[in-house]
Amino acid sequence: MRPTTQILIADDHPVFRTGLRQIIEADPRFRILHEASDGREAIGMIDDRPPEVAILDVDMPLVNGIEVARHILRSAPAVDVIMLTMYKEETMFNKIMDLGVRGYVLKENAISDILACLRSVVDGRYFISPTIGEYLVRRSGRATSALGPSGVGVILTATERRVMRLLSENKTSQSIADEMGISVKTVQRHRENISSKLELHGPHTLLTFAIENKNLF
Repeated sequence: MRPTTQILIADDHPVFRTGLRQIIEADPRFRILHEASDGREAIGMIDDRPPEVAILDVDMPLVNGIEVARHILRSAPAVDVIMLTMYKEETMFNKIMDLGVRGYVLKENAISDILACLRSVVDGRYFISPTIGEYLVRRSGRATSALGPSGVGVILTATERRVMRLLSENKTSQSIADEMGISVKTVQRHRENISSKLELHGPHTLLTFAIENKNLF
């Protein structure tokens, strides 16, 4: 049986947190480890005892959810981040996804979407509230349009394509370095060059792009 996944919920509305907790803990695979009412409290809890998944409201007092997500991705990258938001604007969606989060759930759909999101994230996949799913399609399209099935060889070198192929298998820079017989520093340089060519920004966007477009490499 799969171990219980430990979760943090950070939201400044106690009634909403309670409702979310009840829905999540109805599934025996999940347990709420922490509840935070503001971003500063969330950071303290994560630093003290990291959960496996952090569910963060974008708009929180003291420290907003975006800053908490940045802190997690810097100091506790093993923690998967799901953002809760009222923002439906595509600009905000792209800003948040550029951080490298695993889920984007609209608060108006949280009751129906949160368990599906958690299951996807725990299984190593991404989740976007279906009502804004076209944003993800357009996001991928902007990057793939620069490549296309025949454009990969023009934009990326053979070595860069190999790096992307290994990244699409969710391999770490160390694993890629060992397999290719090069240094981790060289792998990081290749990753930076590829990100620049594809105009991908954010700590995990290259990995996300590689996984979503593995057929191109």
